[in-house]
Amino acid sequence: MVNSTQVFYFTLSAYIDSGPFRYLYFMIIISLYVLIVGSNLVLIVVICVNRSLHEPMYLFLCSLFVNELYGSTGLFPLLLVQILSDVHIISAPLCFLQIYCVYTYGIIELFNLAVMSYDRYVAICFPLQYSALMTSKKVVLLIALTWLFPFVAIVVVVSLSAPLQRCGNTIDRVYCGNYAIVKLSCSNTSLNNVLGLLYTVVSIIIPLVLILYMYAKILEVCFSGSKQTRQKAVSTCTPHLASILNFSFGCCFQILQSRFELSRLPAVVAIILSLYFLTCQPLFNPILYGLKMSSIREACKRLFCGENRNPSADLFSSAF
Repeated sequence: MVNSTQVFYFTLSAYIDSGPFRYLYFMIIISLYVLIVGSNLVLIVVICVNRSLHEPMYLFLCSLFVNELYGSTGLFPLLLVQILSDVHIISAPLCFLQIYCVYTYGIIELFNLAVMSYDRYVAICFPLQYSALMTSKKVVLLIALTWLFPFVAIVVVVSLSAPLQRCGNTIDRVYCGNYAIVKLSCSNTSLNNVLGLLYTVVSIIIPLVLILYMYAKILEVCFSGSKQTRQKAVSTCTPHLASILNFSFGCCFQILQSRFELSRLPAVVAIILSLYFLTCQPLFNPILYGLKMSSIREACKRLFCGENRNPSADLFSSAF
């Protein structure tokens, strides 16, 4: 008979003994966290206080920046505690709370990117109908669904994983992952595996397919349109495409790491890649959009430098 028990804490075994360098790593990580919080908060405030930015494209961006704060807060505080600890353990409730935060962050991020793709698709492919199609009510509904569905879906995932009897409590990661905990179970996990695959299809594959379809249509319109049309499309879609590619890379490694053994990878490389989508994406997005989109850049200058300039014509979402 398999010896199973109720686990009250988990050991995170992926941490390596860094000796006195732990304080250097702590300072690097906390500086990164402060930079993420600061940059995202600035852009949220800029969008909220500037009425010229109260357009669908910028409201979706604001939702994206709020999610970056949410996801990074689900990782960094516990990560900072673990870096300074000699024993890398985490209580079961905190572990499942971290799983909930990280997983909802991932789905919300991809749903946000899908909604933003839809906004670009409507603006470029149906410019004359944009105002009628992207009403205020529709924008609110899309943002609400982007957040509510993941919150409900991950409650189901966590509620199925939490009661499982386990034969061990060691997770070979630097933070908690649902599938890593399911693999510790001694009981039948068929339902968890089926739900995990369904979760992957609904929250990752379907949004990515929709994004690819919409950008295929955007490219079709761009190649058949004028040079000015192509330039405007490129200027508004480049940051979004870069964000999608960056996040997709992080998601792909997360799925590969959770489902397959990647023991051939050096420990440091595996740790960096496992943290990629939770650290680079929250920093990448505000820097990318803040620098690339002239209307946000000008709004930042007016807010912090007191410059009085007219809003840029970056509102391609409503004017194109």
